[in-house]
Amino acid sequence: MTSDPRASARLAFARAHLDHDCSVPIAASADAGFRSYWRSHDGNGRSVILMDSPPALEDVRPWLEVHALLDAGGVRVPAILAREVETGFLLLEDLGVSTLLPMIDADNADRWFDQAFDALIRLQQIAPPDSFPAYDATLIRRELDLFVEWFLRRHLGLYLDDREHATLDRAFQFLACAFGAQTQVLVHRDFMPRNLMPHDDGVVVIDFQGALLGPIAYDVVSLFKDAYLSWPQARIDGWVARYLERARAAGLPVPTDDAFRRGFDLCGVQRHLKILGIFSRLNYRDGKPRYLTDVARFLAYLDATLPAYSELAALHSLLREHVFPRLPPLELPR
Repeated sequence: MTSDPRASARLAFARAHLDHDCSVPIAASADAGFRSYWRSHDGNGRSVILMDSPPALEDVRPWLEVHALLDAGGVRVPAILAREVETGFLLLEDLGVSTLLPMIDADNADRWFDQAFDALIRLQQIAPPDSFPAYDATLIRRELDLFVEWFLRRHLGLYLDDREHATLDRAFQFLACAFGAQTQVLVHRDFMPRNLMPHDDGVVVIDFQGALLGPIAYDVVSLFKDAYLSWPQARIDGWVARYLERARAAGLPVPTDDAFRRGFDLCGVQRHLKILGIFSRLNYRDGKPRYLTDVARFLAYLDATLPAYSELAALHSLLREHVFPRLPPLELPR
């Protein structure tokens, strides 16, 4: 028996819900939060996944609440085999070792993204309860402040003057208004290939515990402008058109093409800034440096999008003056 109390508790949970002959749980994966995932086998060789969500660090109840909401709405999510909410342990079906991220490529992307649309449109059709949290201006600003605190100050050592802070304030207010102006639907908030698992019946959606009521374009931009893959803009435009066609056919309250694409871009700007802050915080606060390797990708997204919006011209100038010379964006595919 291991001397690690949490490891001992994992094994006890697995034995209680599988059998005493089950294998000692072996690390399967971890995410950016405090949850971790462990693989075990019962005495018959069946493989299962044990989610470890330490109650003092990562309450498992939000995950369970969103799981129930998505499952009831027809979104394919991992099946729960057993649970102990008070200890933060769940036993889940084993969906394999790979997400969609390493499997998708230029040749099969059309097929995979069409399956992702199946899941996304089902998710967006779900009417959350009245008490469901919203992606409101307070949260939007809190996320954008991560960019200032962790990326500009902590990562770059950059402290802005009053005029530059005013530039950021105006840009952040503009982005918050752009969020509120869009059709509001259930939003996953990290709907990207890394959080989709290929399966016989389509893609399985994971890492959904942060879902909110928010702008309809948010998950679409997350899918195509994520941390790990970059696509040519012409292909993104084609996939967005396909999404709009399917969303309208499903009866979703999608705005005009131009309004949606504006929302797509502006949700993307907010998300890119936020992620720069989050990735920096993961490095400096949580000791997870691997996320910083994708900083240049988000700078490239910003450099490509900001010139189209005069309201964000001052923000673009600020980045070009202070950030891009220190961390040049990568070149996006054409």
